Amino acid sequence: MRKFNVKVVAFLLLGSVACSSCIGSFSLFNKYAEWQRTMTDNKFVNAIVGFILMPIAGSLTMAADWLVLNTVEFWTGDNPVASKVGKTQNILGGDGLLYAVTTLKNGYEIKAPNGQTSYFRYDKKTNIWSLEQNGTTQQLFRYNEDGTLTTLTDGNQITVTPDEAGVYQVRMAVSNGNFFAMR
Repeated sequence: MRKFNVKVVAFLLLGSVACSSCIGSFSLFNKYAEWQRTMTDNKFVNAIVGFILMPIAGSLTMAADWLVLNTVEFWTGDNPVASKVGKTQNILGGDGLLYAVTTLKNGYEIKAPNGQTSYFRYDKKTNIWSLEQNGTTQQLFRYNEDGTLTTLTDGNQITVTPDEAGVYQVRMAVSNGNFFAMR
């Protein structure tokens, strides 16, 4: 019987874990790399400092991501470092105006150019997305256990699949079967 080399088997097992398809987002390493690229306005200084720090800090952040944070992300669905809560982005609306969109813990706050504020909120217990605007709350849609969405349109609930066919069904329901392509 042939004897296996323990080092070769350990290396192959480690390689299979490292090269698996479930790798996570590596948020800590990516945040460090982004900081390293933008720490000064001079790209040459950034490169020199990055060349010095990357073997140490890059290795530590990569190891922390690989061993701890990506495991937490796999089991909970959330990476504690990847949080974008409190960050605001300016988004160009279909009307050509810029809207300030702030990420909240449970949704988004949208400030229109005229000062009006709306909230898209997600209730994790009920799997429902709602719109809060002008003091009223309206349920938009609910995620169902079977992967479909239930949406409320004009007082009628319809259940659709989250794909192009489902979007088409919602458009037809909202427009009473009259949908015109616009360019």
